[in-house]
Amino acid sequence: MLWLDAEAVRNFVMVAELQSFTRAADALGSTQAAVSVKLKRLEERVGRKLIERTPRRVRLSAEGALFIDSARAFLVAHDNAVAGLSCGTRHFALGIAGHVAGPEVTTLLARLNQHDPALTIEVQVDNSSNLLDAFDRGKLDAAIVRREDDRRDGEVLGPEHFGWFATPDFHHRQGEPIRLATLSRACGVRDVATRTLDDAGIPWVEVFVGGGSSLVTAGVAAGLATSVFPSRLAPPGTVEISRKFGLPAVPSSEIVLHTTLTDRRSREALRILACAFREHRASAE
Repeated sequence: MLWLDAEAVRNFVMVAELQSFTRAADALGSTQAAVSVKLKRLEERVGRKLIERTPRRVRLSAEGALFIDSARAFLVAHDNAVAGLSCGTRHFALGIAGHVAGPEVTTLLARLNQHDPALTIEVQVDNSSNLLDAFDRGKLDAAIVRREDDRRDGEVLGPEHFGWFATPDFHHRQGEPIRLATLSRACGVRDVATRTLDDAGIPWVEVFVGGGSSLVTAGVAAGLATSVFPSRLAPPGTVEISRKFGLPAVPSSEIVLHTTLTDRRSREALRILACAFREHRASAE
């Protein structure tokens, strides 16, 4: 009877998801050589080549693509069984910036739960500055934020491109202040947007201040004003208006993952988190 070693299957799934033996080893708290050995033993046991590896690329083989979903399901069942033997739960506090959080949050949470069913997940949504402060004070295990100022630590998850968005019938006369919907005076995106307008000599006025990103989205979608959004998170029914009204380009930024967790289980969860975020962005672009 064919039986599968859970750790070998976990190595296979990690290599497949991160498309790298080096990153998989880092996430698993192991070495590249050990990951390669476990994968080879798994391939020998199932009698199939699961991963194709070249000097430039690591990807699933045809057999690996057929096996990956079953492998993930196997790990979920295994981890659920192990979790059922333990009364303890683990806590994971994650902060996500309001201007970063999008449809991928569902994917992130699902992947975290799949990775560790016994994990209690706490999510806090706020502006990047407040989240970084909470992270630095030890209130968060990890934070996904927009790059702030000259701070260079953290793992870059991808670029973030911004635009000016409003409803198609939004009106603005040259020389008049541009009507803005903003989040709050502590919002980094607001600061960048208003500074960009000031540098271009374009007057502006805040006509709507929302207590959260969803409210700013509602204000723009209602036609009250324009606002800066990441291009991937533009409110439904709005259009980019910078060319139409001669608005200056907003500088791009980066989305960064901050964490100080070092134990193996937590590092695995963080790699899963980063991988899921990148996968979702890639499919949306």
